[in-house]
Amino acid sequence: MKLKLTCKEAGRLISEGLDRKLSLPQRTALRLHLAICDACTRIHLQFRFLRRAASRYPGPEREGGES
Repeated sequence: MKLKLTCKEAGRLISEGLDRKLSLPQRTALRLHLAICDACTRIHLQFRFLRRAASRYPGPEREGGES
């Protein structure tokens, strides 16, 4: 894994990191990229926000109390 990522590569790792633990080289490369790229940092924060919001949404099967 190279340490210098493109924004496209960083976006892929941001997305993958939501579903699985990234390897140490992947995490390192992503952290370096996020340290210098404001756009990818904003995307990372938005993805994390959406993941938290979605996990708190009860869903239609639990809203009405129907069984």
